[in-house]
Amino acid sequence: MAKAKGTTKMVSKISVPSQIINSLSSSSLQSLLLSPKKSAKKKPNFITLSTLTNPRFWLLILLIFCLLCTLALMGFSNMLPLIPLSPKPCLITQKQELISTISSASVMKVVEESEKNDGVFEKMEEESEFWKQPDGLGFRPCLRFSREYEKTSGVVLEDRSKYLMVVVSGGMNQQRNQIVDAVVIARILGAALVVPILQVNVIWGDESEFSDIFDLEHFKRVLANDVRVVSSLPSTHLMSRPVEEKRTPLHASPQWIRQHYLRRFNRDGVLLLRGLDSRLAKDLPPDLQKLRCKVAFHALRFAPQILELANKIAERMRSKGPFLALHLRMEKDVWVRTGCLPGLSPEHDLIINEERKQRPELLTARSNMTYHERKLAGLCPLNAVEVTRLLKALGAPKSARIYWAGGHPFGGKEALLPLTNKFPHFYNKEDLALPGELEPFANSASIMAAIDYTVSELSDIFMPSHGGNMGRAIQGHRAYAGHKKYITPNKRQMLPYFLNSSLPEAEFNRIIKDLHRDSLGQPDFRTNKADRDVTKYPAPVCMCSDSTTEP
Repeated sequence: MAKAKGTTKMVSKISVPSQIINSLSSSSLQSLLLSPKKSAKKKPNFITLSTLTNPRFWLLILLIFCLLCTLALMGFSNMLPLIPLSPKPCLITQKQELISTISSASVMKVVEESEKNDGVFEKMEEESEFWKQPDGLGFRPCLRFSREYEKTSGVVLEDRSKYLMVVVSGGMNQQRNQIVDAVVIARILGAALVVPILQVNVIWGDESEFSDIFDLEHFKRVLANDVRVVSSLPSTHLMSRPVEEKRTPLHASPQWIRQHYLRRFNRDGVLLLRGLDSRLAKDLPPDLQKLRCKVAFHALRFAPQILELANKIAERMRSKGPFLALHLRMEKDVWVRTGCLPGLSPEHDLIINEERKQRPELLTARSNMTYHERKLAGLCPLNAVEVTRLLKALGAPKSARIYWAGGHPFGGKEALLPLTNKFPHFYNKEDLALPGELEPFANSASIMAAIDYTVSELSDIFMPSHGGNMGRAIQGHRAYAGHKKYITPNKRQMLPYFLNSSLPEAEFNRIIKDLHRDSLGQPDFRTNKADRDVTKYPAPVCMCSDSTTEP
């Protein structure tokens, strides 16, 4: 059979851009160019037969497809660099198992990072919450006296016949309270007040006078429209023998004071009062309550040298952020007087018990209660372990700067180890004062207490380990300053949880936070209880807000 004519082999030359050739392997290019031809089929009219049989058309299609595959692979490889690419760019083969494994690992890493960040944010939020101040509800100092009070002031200030002398005892904060009541009693009697005499402290042997601790000229100036304050008796009364009164009853009312003291005043001209501690009634007419606040929060300012040093110490504490002032009541005499035990060791407890037996008059707690009963009743100071657990539960960060006020604890520095181990930024005035700064006041416990008081008043947060005159005074001062944060340990309710060793820490922290949710210095009104001291609860008698009216 003869061969058909026109069957000679045709060779076509194709021009391919070098950039595309470089991006393809030789095997890939060969497979594309030498692929078998398929039989032509009848196509729709919009594609002509000559177009379909033209090798350049198919080569163009293949080249475009390969170029798109290459670009896609390059982008995908950047996202998943661990997935091996197929040697044939136009034929993408991926193993599903590998993708699944890598995707899971990536997701897990993202989740772990997210959880880690959440933990950091939660910790930061918790620390920020710890330093957050309570809502003061807009209360501010408000000491406007009635017209009747201002009208009688002229008569009181002009009187030159009656002079009240007072002797105040105890520690510095106890003396403050008695001075406040002395001014009010002088106003009730219409008498001039001789600068109070500070009795030598039996425990510390402090011989400080009024002007050593308080700014006397400021005291006189602030009270100039309320009570006449004189430094000494005038010559007209020097020969008068002052009538001494030691039997002022508890909760003495203004009526009782007038009935019992005015007759003596009119006869002798001078009255000497001792033992005023908590003798004047807590519930007084509004004007006299405001006078109490005026004395406590305005007139009784510490002497300039005390304020200067205390402000320096407070600035050193705040130089690296906010700080907490902690009033620790862990001195030996405190354990003896409260009938409680420090819990440091059996030897330390034995020393306290022996001291109490030798000096039973020091015991101020009820003697018919055992130590354990006092503890559960919330009558004992918190020790260092309990203070540490409370602060941690309330969210205090380990980096918190703590200023501890008070005398040296029984047991020395070892008694503080639970606190210093958890909160290493732990300082007192001796740590922060420069050499020689405290030396002028070394023999005055009252001045040392005044320094602690001022630094505590300036702190961001204050917490006492036990109630007392200083804690009550600072609570009132911080409330009067706009309800700065003040943590009141809810000892009676929280101690059972302290004794429960099986309670998980997270659950313990949650319970302690709930117990103290309303004990962080929020406004607590004296009107809820008439026997409350207005210098501890100044709102609303001595304070007012836009939503309240003055009493």
